[in-house]
Amino acid sequence: MIRSDLLDQLPVRSALPALRSALDAGGVAVLVAPPGTGKTTLVPLALAGLLTPGAPPRRVVVAEPRRIAARAAARRMAWLLGEKVGESVGYTVRGERVVGAGTCVEVVTTGVLLQRLQRDQELTGVGAVLLDEVHERHLDADTVAAFLCDVREALRPDLELVAASATTDAEGWARLLGDAPVVEAEGVAYPVEVVWAPPARPVRPPHGMRVDPALLTHVAGVVRRALGERAGDVLCFLPGVGEIARVAGQLGNLGDVDVLQVHGRAPAAVQDAVLSPGSRRRVVLATAVAESSLTVPGVRVVVDAGLAREPRVDHARGLSALTTVRASRAAGTQRAGRAGREAPGAVYRCWDEAEDGRLARFPSPEIKVADLTAFALQAACWGDPDASGLALLDAPPGGAMAAARSVLSAVGAVEPGSGRVTERGARLARLGLHPRLGRALLDAAPVVGARAAAEVVALLSEEPPREYGDDLGGALRSARRGNDAYGARWRQEVRRLTGLAPQGAHGTSGGDDHVAGVVAALAFPERIARKDKGSYLMVSGTRADVSDGSALRDASWVAIAVADRPVGAGHARLRLGAAVDEGTARWAAASLFSEGDEVAWGDGELVARHVTRLGAVELAVRPLKQPAPALVRDALLEGLRREGLGLLRWDRDAEGLRRRLAFVRRQVGEPWPDVSDKGLLARADAWLEPELSRARRRADLGRIDAGQALKRLLPWASGDAVRFDELAPERIEVPSGSRVRVDYADPEQPVLAVKLQEMFGLQETPRVAGVPVLVHLLSPAGRPAAVTADLASFWRDGYRSVRADLRGRYPKHPWPEDPAAAEPTRFTNARLRR
Repeated sequence: MIRSDLLDQLPVRSALPALRSALDAGGVAVLVAPPGTGKTTLVPLALAGLLTPGAPPRRVVVAEPRRIAARAAARRMAWLLGEKVGESVGYTVRGERVVGAGTCVEVVTTGVLLQRLQRDQELTGVGAVLLDEVHERHLDADTVAAFLCDVREALRPDLELVAASATTDAEGWARLLGDAPVVEAEGVAYPVEVVWAPPARPVRPPHGMRVDPALLTHVAGVVRRALGERAGDVLCFLPGVGEIARVAGQLGNLGDVDVLQVHGRAPAAVQDAVLSPGSRRRVVLATAVAESSLTVPGVRVVVDAGLAREPRVDHARGLSALTTVRASRAAGTQRAGRAGREAPGAVYRCWDEAEDGRLARFPSPEIKVADLTAFALQAACWGDPDASGLALLDAPPGGAMAAARSVLSAVGAVEPGSGRVTERGARLARLGLHPRLGRALLDAAPVVGARAAAEVVALLSEEPPREYGDDLGGALRSARRGNDAYGARWRQEVRRLTGLAPQGAHGTSGGDDHVAGVVAALAFPERIARKDKGSYLMVSGTRADVSDGSALRDASWVAIAVADRPVGAGHARLRLGAAVDEGTARWAAASLFSEGDEVAWGDGELVARHVTRLGAVELAVRPLKQPAPALVRDALLEGLRREGLGLLRWDRDAEGLRRRLAFVRRQVGEPWPDVSDKGLLARADAWLEPELSRARRRADLGRIDAGQALKRLLPWASGDAVRFDELAPERIEVPSGSRVRVDYADPEQPVLAVKLQEMFGLQETPRVAGVPVLVHLLSPAGRPAAVTADLASFWRDGYRSVRADLRGRYPKHPWPEDPAAAEPTRFTNARLRR
């Protein structure tokens, strides 16, 4: 029996007519509805015609970003209809499908919908798709939206599409969907009092997955404070499962208050308990899943730790992982709103009010910060390898896409160059795994057996609990024994993957540790590492440390599946990996194997060797007595880049020539050469040959006359070289007859340092290349007396004070009252009288 009384109370009901009108007019709409208004439950039922007696039923697909939200939404809708899940309403998540012949509303994860679109672009039989929680900007959701826009434009203009958001930043989605109407539903929002509850002492900011234990202790204290000061259930937001467990441990026994933990790994029974009213007061410790995807009844108080988890990629080290960040202001608003859904409430924010304004407005879109390998494969399968034609709110970063295509090319998923998907790539995309793990499943199954490969891949597809340890083989044994929620999901995924792995192969497992090593090495070949100088050197060049108590500490070779970088550490830290032997390392990373002569610049000298290597790991090395001249030349150039052109022989004339050339280049431009370090190194062929090719060691560079070499860069071909001394004369003749050297250290304005008496009678400042020189007028002892770029002005206004200051100190030299009309001289008064 339909629970009409509850359905009628849902605030989103008032928006249904406007939503229906928008879809009738253009087939698309953006629905903005706060959490708890019924957008996830009432709207799909209405779109499917299940609330209108006699209306023909339509198939509606609802896409949720998380498995826990998909299951919860399906259960809630089935309950509202008075049915069991699998009748009118069902759900499909990875490895689990509960639908029936009469199912009209199917709730799926965005990942499942992506797979379905790749198999059936028309979504045959589906009348409408509702993309839920689009404001969270998950990568799969953005991708699904882009694909559905293509489907509507090219194949199914009749397919209705609703983008549902719990926040009001809907303009971007409206533009993306072709100026779709924005339909807003007013929620029943009760006032929520904000209580600022920062720690008494500063705590360390989050880094990687690490959260300062002092902050977690403080959060537990704030929960106890809230229980004492307020009525109702308490919902506490924490970034991850580990933090939830630690805060739960610190809360201990709260007497007549139940402590529940809700996250993606929680057992279904716990999830159901959280979503139903409790008979006793409750503290619910939750991840961001409870921001908008789940509605927890009875909550009057929210305690917000102010942290969230977002994916990040370190392309330089080849590492990708979730990292802890400060939650955005939008997330804070969502979390606070959970306290005011049923009655007035309060939010305790575990940070200072002054910090709030400095927080990011919205969370980072995953497409901007995440590993894009799986996205790039989906785009290639869709026929748009660079994703340039997809309707995306944010374009994928070029560097991340290049890195993704490199991985896909290495595993044979796309064609090098064109990026078009291969048959193998299409198969990888259908596995519902990251392409790295898909490659490991397909290639390891013939070696170790389908089920053995599936067991390890399942472990890697959802990182095991920390208590399983960092040894992948040991974690595999723990998973087999485990009776927890993770173990149940793992076994379910193993069954799914075993069915997808190549069948008929009779590989020999060789034991858990061997299997774990083979699979991890195939999935992450660039993270295969050999023990070296107290740490492990990956073939990618990144170093990693292993914890003191690790079972992997004595392994000669390891394949690193998960790593992060601790605060202040120069090396990565292995969090999950497996021991391998050198043979497995060479086989799995065969594309990174090389052997040849290498000449490099090291420790200030040439080092010539014959090297057998696996990426950055040197397997065998022997000295090379007669290296190829081209290799030597390249290494010498590298030495010049590292240590500078000072390795050449520079005398005063050479330095002066380089400065004069820099000045002319600055003032005139082409065809005069760029003589900066960068410019000279770029044109080494034009000025350092043939001496560079004859050099065999560092000392030979010091014999190259840089001044003579630089003259080769003068523009002889154009005939401009003959004007060099005119444009940048080495010396200028001054009124006394002396030829004084010009200092071109400043390419903007050269300096002429000359004794003041030698410039008497000169009204116009000397110029070079049209630029007035900066005249440093010196005392008879050669000390600076005045600086001017306008001699006429100096004689008129500045000379008097200089004369008054210096005439007493240098009485033997002439100090006429009218220097502009006086005779210039290098001599004293006595010499002049002779």
